[in-house]
Amino acid sequence: MTYPILCQRLVPALSVFRSVLVGTVVLGTIALGSVVLAPASVSASDESLDAVISNHWDWVLEQYPEYRREYGDMSGNQSWTDLSADAMAARHEATQAFIADLNDIDSGALSDIGQLNQRMLKTALEEEVESFNSGLHLIALNMRSGPQHRYTMVERLPMVTENDYTDWLARLEKLPEQLGQYQALLSEGVDRERTQARIIIERIPKQLDALIVDNPEDSPFWGVFDTMPESVDIQAAQAIKARARSVISEQVTPAYAEFKTFVEEQYLPNTREHPGIGTLPGGKAIYAMLARHFTTTDMTPEEIHNLGLAEVARIRGEMQAVIDEVGFEGDISAFNDFLRNDPQFYYETAEELLEAYQAVSKRLDPELVKLFGKLPRMPYGVRPIAPELAPDTTTAYYMRPALDGSRPGWYYVNLYKPEVRPKYEIEVLSVHESVPGHHLQIALAQEIDGLPEFRRNSSVTAFIEGWGLYSERLGYDMGLYQDPYSRYGQLIYDMWRAVRLVVDTGIHYFGWSRQEAIDYFKFNAAKTEADIINEIDRYIGWPGQALAYKIGQLKMLELRANAERTLGERFDIRAFHDELLGAGAIPLDALEARMDRWIAAEKAKL
Repeated sequence: MTYPILCQRLVPALSVFRSVLVGTVVLGTIALGSVVLAPASVSASDESLDAVISNHWDWVLEQYPEYRREYGDMSGNQSWTDLSADAMAARHEATQAFIADLNDIDSGALSDIGQLNQRMLKTALEEEVESFNSGLHLIALNMRSGPQHRYTMVERLPMVTENDYTDWLARLEKLPEQLGQYQALLSEGVDRERTQARIIIERIPKQLDALIVDNPEDSPFWGVFDTMPESVDIQAAQAIKARARSVISEQVTPAYAEFKTFVEEQYLPNTREHPGIGTLPGGKAIYAMLARHFTTTDMTPEEIHNLGLAEVARIRGEMQAVIDEVGFEGDISAFNDFLRNDPQFYYETAEELLEAYQAVSKRLDPELVKLFGKLPRMPYGVRPIAPELAPDTTTAYYMRPALDGSRPGWYYVNLYKPEVRPKYEIEVLSVHESVPGHHLQIALAQEIDGLPEFRRNSSVTAFIEGWGLYSERLGYDMGLYQDPYSRYGQLIYDMWRAVRLVVDTGIHYFGWSRQEAIDYFKFNAAKTEADIINEIDRYIGWPGQALAYKIGQLKMLELRANAERTLGERFDIRAFHDELLGAGAIPLDALEARMDRWIAAEKAKL
């Protein structure tokens, strides 16, 4: 599901099941131990809060069976989350009950850690209630999230024993029921005027076509059964494969065919014609709520839009300096066209492109000790995005490690049409998605001792994506961006996130058309047209999420500048980063308060 905010913050694995079925390379990280939160005195209020947090987490795992596997609990491996109207209404009521429990606890009697825990959980639950009341859960389908991606979930599962395979088959047998639940949600969305943009849904039938096959062995669901491990004996493997052919042919494929018919004949004609969610009844208020959620600030869409315009102007100045350095005759638009079209900036094959990503990632690990005192134990790897998904998805993304340590983090790269994937983007993209970006931050958060599970796995987008974008600047400290084109690549990515502030608010709040957004993006950033179209469609299908990157980055840069100014020569970049990441992903105002305390403590040592 795309929109249930609670799931995005507390159960990120359920937002989108992404994975691939192709080759991998695993990279290591330097293990320097876990982060440990300092113990605090425990009051009766803290104990009451701990009980509520524990009860809530148990409830989350009960409600979302797919997530239990992350903790090594296989009890949910035969089930999907219940998306029926009754189940969702019951979760809504339970969420309100947890809020009441949190309100009964005197925040003034809590420890500092307890106060932050109470605030973060309460905010997430209140936003989930607001989201449900707004009907956002009914906009249950887009290019990157929905039942058309269910086959990718198997990559998150340990397919080692016979039970692993029979559990997966049992889950597949329940897919028709869940597809029916999706149909009911989308139909209710039509009735309540809560529909996805038409341009997004027009892409879905093609994605579904890959799942509707005559031969079950041509189905993406077959891949996991094709080559089974030796730990499953031959007779059992043959029986499992026979059952898999039957389940795919008789249940999975017909269910997807029915769902495709529903999408084409009933849902698509009733989707909204305008790309912006602001055009729905009450849509501007919904978008303002999403902006608050994703940025963890009270900034209005107007303020965010104006900030984006200012950042675009600033970065254009830096871009012009690089253009002057290389002696190019022409303006930024002409230089961007040159970068998009000159073959010297592109690989010819997907294999060459993958090797380049892997080579850059291997160069990053040894540089981390210059910038961090604490590094995660969990490794990460580089994988191509599945061919079935690649045409309709973004340049890259990251999937966090399994919480029980059974699966590393994965940095997924898009190899579709290598002729439109520039060489000068590889370094900046890699530091964002792997290290010191997402993998380092998320794996460290998972290893923090003394943190409740909802905090250990919290998806505060402004922090996580803000850190990813901040990390792109760290490439300079790591010896990257040695030529003008790589430096320009870093500026392209900074501009990309500044443009997001303008076009996301433009589409969803100010009523921009899709083409207006594409044209603005193309004028300011040297992304290829294929990337730009996929990006704009991502913003259309996921309102507000794109705001988090630049808002979070600017706050982190502000905090670093304050620390450098206050501490002078005593500023320690490794200690600064350890403190910044030491509490996991937290709201930006809480991060600012934390870093202000650290700066004051460091200043007192002078």
